[in-house]
Amino acid sequence: MTEFDVVVKNALVVRAGQPAPERLDIAVKDGVFAAFEENIAPERAAETVDGSGRYVFPGVVDAHQHWGIYNELGEDAGSESRASAQGGVTTSLSYIRTGAYYLNRTGPYREVFPEVLERTDGRAYIDYAFHLAPILAEHIDEIPELIEEHGVASFKIFMFYGSHGLHGRSSSQRDFLMIPEDQTYNIAHFEFIMRGLQRAREQFPQDKDRLSLSLHCETPEIMSAYTKLVEQEGKLSGLEAYSASRPPHSEGLAITIASYLAHETELPNINLLHLTSRKAIEAAMMMQQTFPHINFRREVTIGHLLATYETANLGGKVNPPLRSADDVEALWEHLLAGHVSWVCSDHACCREEAKFGEPRDDVFVAKSGFGGAEYLLPGLISEGRKRGLSYNRIAELTAQVPAERFGLTGKGDLQVGLDADFVLVDDDVEYTVRADDSLSTQEYTPFEGFGLTAKVTDTFLRGQAVLRDEHIVGEPQGQYVRRTAASS
Repeated sequence: MTEFDVVVKNALVVRAGQPAPERLDIAVKDGVFAAFEENIAPERAAETVDGSGRYVFPGVVDAHQHWGIYNELGEDAGSESRASAQGGVTTSLSYIRTGAYYLNRTGPYREVFPEVLERTDGRAYIDYAFHLAPILAEHIDEIPELIEEHGVASFKIFMFYGSHGLHGRSSSQRDFLMIPEDQTYNIAHFEFIMRGLQRAREQFPQDKDRLSLSLHCETPEIMSAYTKLVEQEGKLSGLEAYSASRPPHSEGLAITIASYLAHETELPNINLLHLTSRKAIEAAMMMQQTFPHINFRREVTIGHLLATYETANLGGKVNPPLRSADDVEALWEHLLAGHVSWVCSDHACCREEAKFGEPRDDVFVAKSGFGGAEYLLPGLISEGRKRGLSYNRIAELTAQVPAERFGLTGKGDLQVGLDADFVLVDDDVEYTVRADDSLSTQEYTPFEGFGLTAKVTDTFLRGQAVLRDEHIVGEPQGQYVRRTAASS
C-alpha cells in the first residue's frame, strides 16, 4: 500500500508569506496536503505528477462571482465552474439575491436558499459557497438562521439599487427587487442590515471574525443624473460614455457613506468591492485612516486591472464601469503598495443574445457584466510580473487573504492539513486571448486579442484533477462549503 495518493515533483512551490518560490515536492493524502519535502520518492505515491518547469500555486479562491444571474443557476454552476478551473479557481464565492435575475423570485431565504443549493448540487467542478444579500426586511431577521443552518458567513449590499437600474437607465426599484409597497431599499435599510449583522456577531462570538459585509459602492442619485447628462449631450459613446454616466466620484461618495454607517453601527468587518478608479481607492484609504477601528478589505477585479474603456470591446460593460488608463495605473500603484486585499474576477456569464441590445452598439441597452474567471490567475501573473509583483504576493491576493476573510479555514494556501487545492502554471508562454478557447458558454470576451504570458495547465481540487493539460477531466466533484463554526 502506498503512503500518498499523489506526489507532485520538480515544480516550484508558491506559498503565501514566503520570500520566494521553493523547490519542494508535494504529497497529498485523502484530499489534503500531507507533506512538503525536498525529495519525495515517486514509489511512495499511487500517482506522480511531473511539474517540471512550472509553478505550483494554491487554488484560487475567487471571492466574487455571479452564477445564475443571466443563465439558469445549475447550468452556470457547471459551465462557469469549468471556465473557472481554466483560470486556476478551485473555490467560487458567488453572490445571490432575491428579485429579478438569478431565480427571479422573492420570499424568505429559508425558502429561496434551499433551492439555490438544490440547483447547484452535483453540478460544479470546483468547490463553492454563496454570499447573500438581504433585500427584504425579513431577510435581516434571517441572518442568524443562515449562519447557523447553512454556514453563510458573508452578506452584501448593492448601494446603487436605491433608484437605479442594473444596466444604466433608472427603473422601478420595487418591480426590479420585488419588494412590497411598505418597504424600500435605501440607506436606512443598509443601516439596519449592518445592525442586524453586528447583532449576529454578538450572538455567535466563535464566528465574529468570519462574518463580514460586502458593499457595491455607487451612488444612485449621482448615476441617474449623469446618465441623463451623458445621453443628452451625446458627445461620448461606448464604454467611455458608460464610465462617464457612473462617474468615479459616485464610488467615492458611496464609500464614505458606507464607512460612516459601519462606524455608527459598530460593524467592523467591511469589504469594499471592485474598486475601479483613483477616486474610489483614495476614498477607501481615506476612510481607513478616518476609521482605523474598522477592518476594511479592498477588492479589485482582474478586468479593471487589465482593461480600460479604450482597450476593451463593448462586451466589457460592467458595474462599476471599466475606467481610464490613469485609473488602471492608480489601481496598480495601490496594489503594489499593499493597499489591495484581493483580486477577483466578478465573473458573470452573459451570453451574446442577452448581452447586446438594439442597436448593438448602444452601451446603454447592453446588459452589465461579463465572464473572466478563466483569465484571473494567468492575467494577474502576466501583467503583475511586468510591474514587479511577486508570485508569493499573488498567492496571497488570490487565495490566502480571501480564504481567511470569508471563513474558508481549510483553503487558501499550500500547507499540511489544508485541502489539496492547487494549480500548475506555465509562465514561459506567449498567446493571444480568444473567446473560442474559453470553456465558458459566453461567446465573446472583452479581452479578445489581449496578449498573456502565463497559463494554467492543471487544476486539482482536494487532490483530484479537474483540469489536466488544459482539458477538463472527470465528473463534477465540487462541494458546497459551510463557513461558520456555528453550522458545524
